[in-house]
Amino acid sequence: MSGVPAAQVERVFRESYGRAVAVLTRLLGDIDLAEEAVQEAFTTAVARWPAEGVPPSPAGWIVTTARNRAIDRLRRESTRVDRYRAAALLHDPDPPPEEGAVRDDRLRMLFTCCHPALSPAARVALTLRLVGGLTTTEIAHVFLVPEATMAQRLVRAKNKIRAARIPYRVPAGADLPDRLGGVLAVVYLIATEGHTATSGASLVRPDLSAEAIRLARQLAELMPDEPEVLGLLALLLLVESRRAARTTPDGDLVPLPEQDRRLWNAALVAEGQALVRRCLRRNAPGPYQVQAAIQAVHSDAPTAAGTDWRQVLALYDQLLALAPGPVVALNRAVAVAEVEGPAAALAAVEQLDLPRSHLLPAVRADLLRRLGRAAEAATAYDAAIAVAGNAAERAFLERRRAALGGVGGVPRRGSL
Repeated sequence: MSGVPAAQVERVFRESYGRAVAVLTRLLGDIDLAEEAVQEAFTTAVARWPAEGVPPSPAGWIVTTARNRAIDRLRRESTRVDRYRAAALLHDPDPPPEEGAVRDDRLRMLFTCCHPALSPAARVALTLRLVGGLTTTEIAHVFLVPEATMAQRLVRAKNKIRAARIPYRVPAGADLPDRLGGVLAVVYLIATEGHTATSGASLVRPDLSAEAIRLARQLAELMPDEPEVLGLLALLLLVESRRAARTTPDGDLVPLPEQDRRLWNAALVAEGQALVRRCLRRNAPGPYQVQAAIQAVHSDAPTAAGTDWRQVLALYDQLLALAPGPVVALNRAVAVAEVEGPAAALAAVEQLDLPRSHLLPAVRADLLRRLGRAAEAATAYDAAIAVAGNAAERAFLERRRAALGGVGGVPRRGSL
């Protein structure tokens, strides 16, 4: 039985860490103390659940245990203020909800972590940790930086909050637009990790995808006149609509051209496309709206062969002008391959640099394969396999590599 509770503790951690930290921060008024208390609660769960069983409400158990640990710690502190905080928390464990524009704890935490006093990179990294519950390793993969660098960035962000006395409070309505860019970036990156996990055996993390959509919906309710908010929600819905078709029953990755489109969630497609049309009527394009429009074009096509790739390429040209970067340029090259051929796409890819990511060598390998340059493709697949952190993606690349035969050295055995 001991193996099952360990897996359940991990699942509860994935699903409930961000909520627990946000709730405890509201109760305690101290982010560091809240995170430490939640971590202690999960440590206690690992020790007790194998023998006592998983409680009926694991998330509630974590919040209650973390609150009790925080009270114990405050009682041990020597200052009168800390002892008063412990007594107040004990006698008023569930204070009335804070008034203001943002009522949800996790959404409030998002805006708090996106305080202008923090750098944009620190805002995103800290929120992924405190709201999304991602590990330092996962956040480092998202940012394509070494783990040690990300660990230092998180420490500096927390020190900045302490030194600048950044409060955990609801921003006034007039302050919301200034925080919006950082918040949208955080929700987008949470969704990115949910769509394709940077590590682990599963391709997706449905808990993070659901959390990102939930936060995007609340942002849309909070700021219904912000086109980029609507664009982000549309993007997340259209991407999520394909989740059932992205893997086989055994968990193997299925690329977009090979997906059974009958498995796409029609309700999510319809909702996402309706939001895209709302954005188009506003005529104020932004990066999230353009990305949503690209996904809408894919969703419009009844088959992969019916995709309007010229429209996709035109949208990527617009996106590259709005948000230039190597990932956008790489995705544009995929569209170029469909419109102008793999040789033109390869010429564009050879100009890009995307370190510590498997995406660039994977796309390069596919283009070389389509051009019949098997030996070079094998080398590129090997490079992609070496840095792919997700087991499903790695297995897919190994199958593609094995299909080339024995060129480029000893062939790798696929997972099938």
